[in-house]
Amino acid sequence: MDHPVTGAEIRQSFIDFFVEKGHTFVQSSSLVPGGDQTLLFTNAGMVQFKDVFLGTDSRPYTRAVNSQKCMRVAGKHNDLDEVGRDDTHHTFFEMLGNWSFGDYYKKEAISWAWELLTNVWGLDKSKLWVTCFKDDKGNIPTDEDAAKYWSQQVGIDPSHILFFGRKENFWEMAEVGPCGPCSEIHIDLGQAFCNKQGQPGHVCGVNGDCKRFTELWNLVFIQYNRRNENDLDPLPATHVDTGMGLERIVSVMQKVYSNYRTDLLMPLIEKVCELSGQSKNQMEANFTPYRVIADHARAAAFLIADGVVPGNTGRNYICRMIIRRASRFGGKLGLNKPFLAQIAKVVVENYGKAYPELVKNEQAICDSITREEKRFHRTIEAGMERLDELMETVKQSGKTVLPGDKLFDLYATHGLPLELSRDIALEHDITVDEEGFRNAMEEHRNASGAGKAFGPLGGEEVDLFREVIEDLIERKELADTGVHYDPYSRTEVTVPVLALFRDGQRVHCASKGSHVDILVSDTCFYIESGGQVSDQGKYVSTGKWLVQIDDVRRPAAGAIVHSGVVLSGEICEGDTGQLCVDIDRRRDIMRNHTATHLLHAALHKVLGEHARQAGSLVAPDKLRFDFTHPEAMTADQIHKVQDIVNEEILHGLQVHFESKPLAIAINEGAMALFGEKYGDVVRTITIPEGDANFSYELCGGTHVTTTNEIGLFLIISEGSAAAGIRRIEAVTGRVAYEVARNRLRTLEHAAQILDAKVEDVPERVTHILDQLDDRKKENAQLQQEMALNDFRDKLNNVQVIGDVHVLALHIKHANADILRQMTDRFRDKVKSGIVVLGTVQDNRPLIIAAVTDDIVKRGISANDLVKAIAPTIGGSGGGRPNMAQAGGKDPSRMDEALQLVYDKLRKELM
Repeated sequence: MDHPVTGAEIRQSFIDFFVEKGHTFVQSSSLVPGGDQTLLFTNAGMVQFKDVFLGTDSRPYTRAVNSQKCMRVAGKHNDLDEVGRDDTHHTFFEMLGNWSFGDYYKKEAISWAWELLTNVWGLDKSKLWVTCFKDDKGNIPTDEDAAKYWSQQVGIDPSHILFFGRKENFWEMAEVGPCGPCSEIHIDLGQAFCNKQGQPGHVCGVNGDCKRFTELWNLVFIQYNRRNENDLDPLPATHVDTGMGLERIVSVMQKVYSNYRTDLLMPLIEKVCELSGQSKNQMEANFTPYRVIADHARAAAFLIADGVVPGNTGRNYICRMIIRRASRFGGKLGLNKPFLAQIAKVVVENYGKAYPELVKNEQAICDSITREEKRFHRTIEAGMERLDELMETVKQSGKTVLPGDKLFDLYATHGLPLELSRDIALEHDITVDEEGFRNAMEEHRNASGAGKAFGPLGGEEVDLFREVIEDLIERKELADTGVHYDPYSRTEVTVPVLALFRDGQRVHCASKGSHVDILVSDTCFYIESGGQVSDQGKYVSTGKWLVQIDDVRRPAAGAIVHSGVVLSGEICEGDTGQLCVDIDRRRDIMRNHTATHLLHAALHKVLGEHARQAGSLVAPDKLRFDFTHPEAMTADQIHKVQDIVNEEILHGLQVHFESKPLAIAINEGAMALFGEKYGDVVRTITIPEGDANFSYELCGGTHVTTTNEIGLFLIISEGSAAAGIRRIEAVTGRVAYEVARNRLRTLEHAAQILDAKVEDVPERVTHILDQLDDRKKENAQLQQEMALNDFRDKLNNVQVIGDVHVLALHIKHANADILRQMTDRFRDKVKSGIVVLGTVQDNRPLIIAAVTDDIVKRGISANDLVKAIAPTIGGSGGGRPNMAQAGGKDPSRMDEALQLVYDKLRKELM
């Protein structure tokens, strides 16, 4: 390129280059991996293609290219600790990548990489170095093919082709599964970038320990299936998976050699500088806070755009932590009021064209960030003071590690995330006990999703079904695409048994009582996804056998398996039967699913666009909908949402279904849901209202054709699902009718008991409650008078121990206020003395002690008294020297505890 290029132009030129090479552009998937619970966040470009490499899915294309949003803040890939300390590390970044699924291989991948870098982008060929695989253990063949293809590239220096071992140049998805050699492209930035100059024996080199050589691009060649540590089997089809960090290549092409000084991040930094009022020289002298704020504001904006809001656990914890960390670094620049939303606006402006979800959710992004900053500012002062005390205690003890449990208390009480406490501690040369923190947090924070990138592969089942599918396709018993899947246009289909499995083994027949997996060529059963549960039903051959179908799943690409129990007869491969969906159950599910869409739209109208789906369950008996919202809904808001949904049901709106390219649907405003995975062609569900759409979402679920089929919609509950996440549970159709019927019967029964009309029940109940409240007050007043009269009578029973007047009494029908009044009366009558009074209220013992000031001066304390006698009633207590209180669990020992008062005082006063 002959002119200075922007980061956006570099991103687009990468995509355009590979589209011209026959690749399909695939939109970046969400930062929340759709359908993958093994990952906290999408941390690499290939995550959305994982199922293709594992063989559990296929794509309508064999070549793909994209720029993928990534987060690396946990587990194996955790760059958080380094963010701000150097010019290269980030929490959020973009990964450019191109893929081949059994199509082209090493020759094309290598030649195209060289062509793009040198011919299109114009990088100096003499500064580029490449690495190939040579096994340092001598078990895996050297990648001679990659080396050969590199040597054929025009202008490459043969001495710049190097070999490295497993650590640098062998890629594995997990301990078992797809793997293969990789080839990395590095660039020599020049001697000036060596940060080890002057160190004896140091030699700059690729994969060395200085910063002169930096990796630009990694080309992974997936050609083996690892069975165990030593056994690798060649894959029947080979694949290519490449990854290049956009920030790094932009820094090289813009000749700034710092990711933070590119046009991707520098506008954010300049905005921070403007807000702080510092000069450019001041900024350069203290650049770390600027890097942290720019990185974290960008990450938070992308996270919130993808539905992740600040909270206490998992992904939400990460979002909260980076906002609070950025806010704290803002404080170092004098930014002591919420400011990050202004930085986020720059993110939206710079990235909005490539990632329209930022523009669509700009208000939610800014509101969520500002709300979290305000929360943090309310708690930070006390938290920092407590952290200072902890660090001082550690220093005085001669130690250098902050205890993990104390740090968790700081987070739980004052909202100081571990990462923030760690930053501050390091500034004072103190480390933190991270393991102790995480142990203390185990019940409160679910970070297990950040473990192994791909988790259990289930390889044996995948291989079993894949082999069967391939065999059936070869014998023309199955279409090339595998089992035909259409749960939308029919609920019954007649098909033969293509394969039968029991206990993970293929069998020819299965008899009554057997649990079986059945493979057929066509199905009308819905497979669980998008929150909607799988269909159930039956597979029947009239007069021969009946199988109850309990579940449906997709264990391998092209394979759909029906699981169930043989209820009668004997089913065999080759038999033909009729698959029948449980239609009543399906209709209940359809009602709940369409109602979920109406609910989502209604929440937008009542609460605002920020109320976005954060999880759902669509079952036959209910729907559950989680959504982002910072506080509990009011009763009025809940009623408004319920009313809106029922109005749309009564309108009998037509529900439209259409399949279209993902990019077109998104551009039209279709709502993509949190954590879902979408293909290039998506199914859209539109519920129009007048000239506009009441609801327009991407959805693969089953729905009613008109809203009036839903019947009735009732919200059963609204509550908290997590910090910043609310949960609504609701019912429709038959279940809603049952709920309404039961509630009406209950109301009618109440009216009968109250001898009132149904519509008069609230007024009648209020009247009765008012009367009851009056009676309670009268009763309490009478009890108080009785207790006080009883106390007056017993004031004559004061004992004298030594020269001190002492009274310990068990008072019935009293409470804490009455006991305090009695102690006042005692001190009015007995100017010098000790009184200890006990009562039992709601089966819980209560003791109050009072000591006059002159006796306190003699060393007798009410606090000491209650602490001495409280264990007798199974409790504890405390207070001031002249007044103290205790509570317990064992009312049966009250008199015994009061007798201890006399025993204790006799020892002390005589």
